[in-house]
Amino acid sequence: MQNEQLVERLAPLKKEFETGQARLRELEAEIAYVCETMLRISGAIQVLEELTGESKPDSPKVAATR
Repeated sequence: MQNEQLVERLAPLKKEFETGQARLRELEAEIAYVCETMLRISGAIQVLEELTGESKPDSPKVAATR
């Protein structure tokens, strides 16, 4: 391949890489949001189980992931 062909191929690859990085940031933000939501729900479940005396060993637990 000539240098010109390499340069032509480089631009679309850089654009595709940037697109991938942006999508990864979106997915990481979505993961953080879902984890936070599940943590709040888990806390609410724990409080309600304690108030009703229905604490069970198989109650949902959310581990800290980040």
